[in-house]
Amino acid sequence: EITHTEVAMPQDTKTRGKGKKSEKVFRINCAKPVEDEIFDMASFTKYLHDRIKVNGKTGNLGDVVSIDNPDPSSVEVRAKGPFSKRYLKYLTKRFLKGQSLRDYIRVIAGGNKNAYELKYFNVHNEEEEETAE
Repeated sequence: EITHTEVAMPQDTKTRGKGKKSEKVFRINCAKPVEDEIFDMASFTKYLHDRIKVNGKTGNLGDVVSIDNPDPSSVEVRAKGPFSKRYLKYLTKRFLKGQSLRDYIRVIAGGNKNAYELKYFNVHNEEEEETAE
C-alpha cells in the first residue's frame, strides 16, 4: 500500500523575493582611439541608442536603459532588469566593423567587472618579427 505524504510548498513564489530591482552599470572606455581622433563618441552613443533592443524592439529604451557620456572618452549604459555585458561587446564590435576600424581596434574586458576598453592591436610587434627573419 502506498502512502502519500504532504509536502509544504512555499507560498506564492511570484510575490516572494521581490525587492528593489538592481541597476547594472556598464562602461566602455574609448580613450585611446578618441585621443587619436579616429573614433567619434557622438556617433557611437547614437548607434547604441538606436540599436539596443529592449523586449525585442530597437529604439524602445524607455526607463529600462539609459546611455550617458560621463566623460568625453567613455560611454556608460545603465540597465534596470536583464541586460548582458556580452551584448554590449557585440554592438561595439559591430560599430567598429561599420566604421572599418575592426582590423585595428579590439574590445577587451577592462579592470572593472562591468567595463570594456578599446585597445589597438599590437601591430608593431608583428612587423618587428617579420623584419628579423
